[in-house]
Amino acid sequence: MKTLTKKIVYPLLMLSLIAFTGCNNLKKMVELAKQQNLAAEPSPLEVHADTVRFEMSANLPLKMLKDGYTYQLNSFYQYGTQERALEAFTFKGSDYPNATTEEPRISQSYVFPFQEGMERGNLAFQGQASVDASGKSLTTDKFTEPVILGLITTSRLVQPSYSATYADHGYNDQEELIPTNVNFFFDQGKSVLKTTEKSSDRGSSFGAFIAEKNVTRTVTITGTHSPEGKDQINEEVSQERAEAIEAWYREQMDQYDYQDMASGIRFILKPVIRDWNGLKGALASFNGISSSQKSEWNSIINGAGSFEQKEKELQKLSSYKQVFDEVYPTLRTAKTEVLTVKPKKSPEQIATLARQIAQGRTSANELSIEELAYAAAKNPSLTERKAILEAAAKKNDTWVIHNNLGAVNLELAMQASGSQRGQMAATALNHFQTSNQKRANKEAQANMGMAMAMQGNLGGAHAELSKALTMSPSNDSRRGVNGAKGAIEIMLALYDRANSSLGGASDSSVDQFNKGLAQLLRKDFRNAQTTFESVISSDRGYVMAHYGAAVAAARLNNENKVVEHLRNAIGADASLKAKASTDLEFRAFSNSTAFQNILR
Repeated sequence: MKTLTKKIVYPLLMLSLIAFTGCNNLKKMVELAKQQNLAAEPSPLEVHADTVRFEMSANLPLKMLKDGYTYQLNSFYQYGTQERALEAFTFKGSDYPNATTEEPRISQSYVFPFQEGMERGNLAFQGQASVDASGKSLTTDKFTEPVILGLITTSRLVQPSYSATYADHGYNDQEELIPTNVNFFFDQGKSVLKTTEKSSDRGSSFGAFIAEKNVTRTVTITGTHSPEGKDQINEEVSQERAEAIEAWYREQMDQYDYQDMASGIRFILKPVIRDWNGLKGALASFNGISSSQKSEWNSIINGAGSFEQKEKELQKLSSYKQVFDEVYPTLRTAKTEVLTVKPKKSPEQIATLARQIAQGRTSANELSIEELAYAAAKNPSLTERKAILEAAAKKNDTWVIHNNLGAVNLELAMQASGSQRGQMAATALNHFQTSNQKRANKEAQANMGMAMAMQGNLGGAHAELSKALTMSPSNDSRRGVNGAKGAIEIMLALYDRANSSLGGASDSSVDQFNKGLAQLLRKDFRNAQTTFESVISSDRGYVMAHYGAAVAAARLNNENKVVEHLRNAIGADASLKAKASTDLEFRAFSNSTAFQNILR
């Protein structure tokens, strides 16, 4: 009986000893855990693309970790009254056989999404030591690392950049001239305008045209002659034929009482002599002689000799008489071209009719689709512009009208907020897609990217804007696209690309501010400060440029500039005082009297 008792007692003692030893080791591990070394890179943490990414490393002290034991280091990001659990470090004793001579070390990457309110926070940790065999464990108190405090959110200073690209309305609002042409013919060697020419269909139609008293700018009369005859005679007859038409034209103006209108018409007389082009053109279309005979004519015309010498050679040709009888008369002319002003509605008339059409008070047939698009483009009111374009779409929903209707919705969305902005952006996007379906065009392509960016579809927007740049957009559109694309690239943490895009953006304060921000995020602090200060010099009211310049100065450890720019920023926008007071960009100056004075 005693022997049996001993056999039972000894194992119980052994188990108790092991349990006591295990408990003792856990306590030692928890105690030694206070000496662990934790580090994060970067520190403070930083937000990029609305995400916090960092590397965390943990070193345990020598002799803390033993075989058969596990030490788990749980991580948290605490902010306000909330905390976010992160992935734990796990040290297994069996993985570190040299833990008595080499510090166990683990390094791993962490990623978590940024949420508002995380700016002021810290990484917290809690260790847990456990026995592998029994699962028994002890937990340390939750503690924080004072060197890992909060988040830098400078990347979130990026300003959205939107612009709307309108397609050309297609209406020419400049003065247009309409040519009216008529040829009058003369007898050989004569410059008298015959009655038969005046009463011919050509003459009668031209006379009726003059009677209409169209607004006329010029009357150009080109007097010509056939090749026969001496140079002096030909020169005189060409001039006189042009003068004969001018005289008759002026008679007609007197008859139809042009009065002051006549003085505004410029007559241009062009006597043409020693010119073979008329004959060469007439021969080319003349079917009365053969090709070989035409070659004989062209050989002489294009050969050496004076005008009169060539004419004498032509007279020797067997085909001369036929050409003289049938072709030469067509060369004895006064070719008249009258440039009259194309009748158009005044811009005021177009604007009035367009508003009436949009209101349903008059027929859309009163204006062409181009005139409606023009009226919309000239109307400063976005709501009236939209109404005119909607009326135009009912008349003829061209790709231009759909793009421009989308563009005005996009501009209205820029002025809206909340759900209304989203609805307008969606409406605009539908119009741009329809425009592109009707005809692929660079305007709708650029605008699609803008609308997608406004909807928060950054990847889709970036793709559409990039494509738009390959379609040879106008200079204004290209700069707008680069501005929007650069802003998106900052939001996506593509800072090198953003720097390149914004280098080709507009001179607007938004685009230039974003350019400075991209330089700052690329750690090009001096150029960033120069860019921010350039924005300030051209637009002192752009408050965020002052704030950006203060951040750049902080990165350059220039306290005077930090104080100067923050004072200006807070003076213009008092809400920035609270932001600056918690912004870890200025942590190095928190004890500075000058800095503290700004925040009082």
